[in-house]
Amino acid sequence: MSDTEGEARAGLSEQDRAVLSFAARGWASPGEKERAIRERLGMSPVRYYQQLNALLDDARALAFDPVTVNRLRSVRQANRERTH
Repeated sequence: MSDTEGEARAGLSEQDRAVLSFAARGWASPGEKERAIRERLGMSPVRYYQQLNALLDDARALAFDPVTVNRLRSVRQANRERTH
């Protein structure tokens, strides 16, 4: 583990790390993903997306998993541009 990743890990809660790890996966269908959010993370899909969105703006999350955070930031920005 790099120093940067170790520092990010120390600053993120276990749940934050679980949300980021979960977000890195692909899902066959939205229904399957929502079911897994409830079963594996123990939260509602709405709460998951709220927490994930907040993590995308957190430097510690970027240091912990830059590939996932940057990919999801790009998706979020594309969605914002499409709706505005």
